[in-house]
Amino acid sequence: MERQVTTPQVERLAELLGRSRRVVALTGAGVSVPSGIPDFRTPETGLWARVDPMEVAHIRVFEGDPERFWSYYRPRFQSLGDKEPNRAHEALAELERRGLVEGVITQNIDRLHRAAGSENVIEVHGSIETSSCTACGASFGLEEVEDLFDERGVAICAACAGPVKPDVVLFGEMLPAEAIEAATELAEAADLMLCVGSSLAVHPVAGLPQLTLERGGRLAIVTKGETPYDGDAEVKLEGEVDAELEALLAALG
Repeated sequence: MERQVTTPQVERLAELLGRSRRVVALTGAGVSVPSGIPDFRTPETGLWARVDPMEVAHIRVFEGDPERFWSYYRPRFQSLGDKEPNRAHEALAELERRGLVEGVITQNIDRLHRAAGSENVIEVHGSIETSSCTACGASFGLEEVEDLFDERGVAICAACAGPVKPDVVLFGEMLPAEAIEAATELAEAADLMLCVGSSLAVHPVAGLPQLTLERGGRLAIVTKGETPYDGDAEVKLEGEVDAELEALLAALG
């Protein structure tokens, strides 16, 4: 990465990272926007600005109207499949390699943190990396799913002809207990939570920063727009997430 000009706020964040013992990153849709993936709530461009998620991405739609469900998710799979990590993903992976970030808790399903090299990644909403048959449990990689679609445009298991569902958390489903438990443990143990590209408005993940605060930890926020935690943050950066994190690496030296 090219060396970036830093700001007092970036220097402050670098100072916080440098003297923190346990740092966890919490990321949302905004961290993947520089990779060409729209966020959810930005007017006109956000994913939910164009469709009602309850009508296309709810578990009851998958179960009761799979053609409608896959009419949304099939092109979404195709659009996400060729996306590459951006500088924000790479910076977080580098911070982990340096031992400055313990792990990444992400709300994203795009698998880009892992592609960038982050190793301790908790994907609380699942991942498009695999899909599974709800009847026999057979698992299919992202590159295999396209071959499973029948003439209706519905993904059917190659082994038993049962319905295949992406391994992501749909509306109306509970988050994976194991992922939430791991995320909670990281949040409670962190003396600094670095929130990147998240509005911190979707629960239960939005409650994780509060856990860090309640145990005496600090918050740093790198995102555009307001969050409920802005008043609690030690520092907030509101530029492009990839540029801000690249500048952070430069400040750390």
